[in-house]
Amino acid sequence: MDEETAIINSNTRNEKIRNFFVNNKKTLLTFVVIIIAILFGYFANEEYKENKKLEISDQYNSAVTKYSEENKEITKNSLVDLVYKNDSTYSPLSLYFIIDNKLITGKSEINDLFDNIIEEVSLDKEIKNLIIYKKALYNADSSEENELLEILKPITNSESIWKAQALYLIAEYFYSKDEKQKSKEFFNQIILIDNANQYLKTEAQKRLNRDLSE
Repeated sequence: MDEETAIINSNTRNEKIRNFFVNNKKTLLTFVVIIIAILFGYFANEEYKENKKLEISDQYNSAVTKYSEENKEITKNSLVDLVYKNDSTYSPLSLYFIIDNKLITGKSEINDLFDNIIEEVSLDKEIKNLIIYKKALYNADSSEENELLEILKPITNSESIWKAQALYLIAEYFYSKDEKQKSKEFFNQIILIDNANQYLKTEAQKRLNRDLSE
C-alpha cells in the first residue's frame, strides 16, 4: 500500500511539473531569451571596451613615438583628441605630454583640458585628487590667492593622501608673496596631519624653524 501511494505521489508530482512547463512555456522561453540577450550584450560590450582601449592606446603610442619638432601640431591635435575621449589612463597621460613638451602654451586651453579630465573622466578618487593637485601646481605662479585655494579645495577639505602636498603648495605660495603669517598657518596644518608624508612634515618644520620663527 505504501509503495502504491509513493508511486501515485511521484506520478502526481511529475504531472504537476509537466503541466507547469506546458502552461508556462512562453514565459519560460521569453525568460531564457532575455538571459541569453543579457549575456550576449555584456560580453559584446566588454569586447567593445577592450577594442576601444586598444585603439586609444595605439593612438597615444603613435602620437608620442612619432613626435618631433616638425610635426608638433599633428601631435598636439591627436593628444587633445585623446583627452576628450575621456579614458582614465590615456587622457591624463596625453595632457601631461602636452604640458611637458609645451605643445599648448595658453593656460586657458590647458585648464580646459584639466577640467575635462577632472569632471568627465571616471577616475579613482585619489587619482582625481592628484590631477587637481597638478592643475594647481601648473597654475600656482600666475594664480590669485582665491583661485589657487578654490582649485585645491576638494583636497584641502578632505582627508586625501594629497592634502599635505596641497597645503605645502599653498604655504609656499604665500611665502613667495611675503605673506608669512598665512604661510606659517599652512605649514602648521601639515605638521598636524597624522598620515602626512614624513618628508613634507620635516620640510614644513624646517621652514617654520628657519624662516618663520618670529
